[in-house]
Amino acid sequence: MARETSGLLDRHLSFIEALRGAGLSVSLAEDLDSVAALGAVGWGDRAHVRDVLAATLVKKQSQRTTFDALFDVYFPALVGDGVSTGSSSEASEGDGADGSGVRDNAAALQAFRDQLVEALQSGDQQQLQRLAAQMVGTFGAMPGRGPGLSSWSAYTALQRVAPQELVDRIVAGLLGDSDADARETEVRRLVNRQVGSFTTMVEDDARRRIAEEKGPDHVADVAIRPSIDKLAFTAARRSDLDEMRRQVFPLARQLATRLTKEHHARRRGALDFRRTVRASIATGGVPLTTHHRPKRPHRTDLVVLCDVSGSVANFAQFTLLFVFALREVFQSMRAFTFIDHVHEVTEHLRPGSDPVDVLERLAAASSYAALWGRTNYGRAFAKFEEQHADALGPKTTLLILGDARSNYSDLEDATLRRLAGSVRRSYWLNPEPESSWGAGDSAARTYRDIVPMVECRNLTQLQEFVHDLAR
Repeated sequence: MARETSGLLDRHLSFIEALRGAGLSVSLAEDLDSVAALGAVGWGDRAHVRDVLAATLVKKQSQRTTFDALFDVYFPALVGDGVSTGSSSEASEGDGADGSGVRDNAAALQAFRDQLVEALQSGDQQQLQRLAAQMVGTFGAMPGRGPGLSSWSAYTALQRVAPQELVDRIVAGLLGDSDADARETEVRRLVNRQVGSFTTMVEDDARRRIAEEKGPDHVADVAIRPSIDKLAFTAARRSDLDEMRRQVFPLARQLATRLTKEHHARRRGALDFRRTVRASIATGGVPLTTHHRPKRPHRTDLVVLCDVSGSVANFAQFTLLFVFALREVFQSMRAFTFIDHVHEVTEHLRPGSDPVDVLERLAAASSYAALWGRTNYGRAFAKFEEQHADALGPKTTLLILGDARSNYSDLEDATLRRLAGSVRRSYWLNPEPESSWGAGDSAARTYRDIVPMVECRNLTQLQEFVHDLAR
């Protein structure tokens, strides 16, 4: 007798495996809890199913974006129009790529953009969802690799419609004639958020259509980005950077609390024999309670040297911001940026500053770190030794941030050896995967023989490193 299988059960198990593959830790117990919760709530309402699964499977708010993307792939809100029903030649002769009777031509494009402007001005989410599906079907269809197959591209649809170019038109429609100057900044910010949200809808619909054709497992493997704390700095998009900014200070507060507890657990010093004997008089000379000398607190003097060239600028700025958020853990902190010249930016890391303002000031200050605009680690080390050697001492920890790609220039490894030898500890954080160290113009293998080099590609690795550094 053949064993009966449940398509819904198989889909749920595949969804759990996809979550694990994207970096979310889901235990067997949590999986069983989610099934029990769904048994109590029911499968009738998709929104309720999403909320129940999120409540039982997601541990961090930063993981919710990845969860939602995978949920939409495995449990789509819309089924259909994702797989072409005719051959590619028939599709080209038909009315539209998605069978909607709309051709991709100039008139259709203009009409669609007018509808999109109206929907964005009104903020009608249901209409925006429909327009996102129509946009991918009409303007994002591409020939498939075989008869009867189609492929879908959110990038092609977004390039064709270019919703970002409609921002000025939408802002003008929302402002009207009253208080236009006073409200323009606020309205423009709101419209940019709406356009970003619509862009996400388009990407989600393209993934849905591809999942119908190739299966959700394929999309989960190649198209779903990892959670924000596992996303590589060098692969982050603008929206990802905004989310990372929001994560930096909560992560820093959690780490500071963790470090405080660990310091308190280790605060007992050597036995204070005199106090112990005096206290034993109250118990007939029996030392029931021992007393210890207070342990002298040790806090690190931190000096950070950051490469802010284009390839690693995001990584360097977020690392600086994260360390700045933990400034009370260190005795003192000085920060320097470089490309081929060294510039001190300590003054920009003021207590109480807004993270966005700090990043903007750091970005503006990066122009002072370059003379010719080509990364030159050797020259930066030589200039640092020449101009800022007083920043280093026997109680200092030196932290270097960069990918060690020096455009085949003189590495000045002897200078780096002298700098590392003058401090208590030194570390190098490299945002590139270790497999790329030494490839091309990378001097990582030379520098790591002098300074311990650590791969640091995302917020999770950054948090773990700073924890070890401040212990």
